[in-house]
Amino acid sequence: MKHYPQPSGLQFGLEFLIDSEWTPEQAYAVFQLLDDLRERILAKYQVVITEKMREECGVDMEPCQYDNPYLWSDDNTF
Repeated sequence: MKHYPQPSGLQFGLEFLIDSEWTPEQAYAVFQLLDDLRERILAKYQVVITEKMREECGVDMEPCQYDNPYLWSDDNTF
């Protein structure tokens, strides 16, 4: 099995396989769960996470509004 680089930079750990036969509904349910989890984590740790991301990226600037959906305003249209 080919190992792909992880966004976290981890080089070892447990393999995490995603069933290739999920229905679209199952995939969407997992996506929603992860999105809810992300929202809860950001609600508690957003400042710390933002500071850590700035340290790792070496950039001292505000994140782009499109990088973080929680910063989007309601009047954005595509």
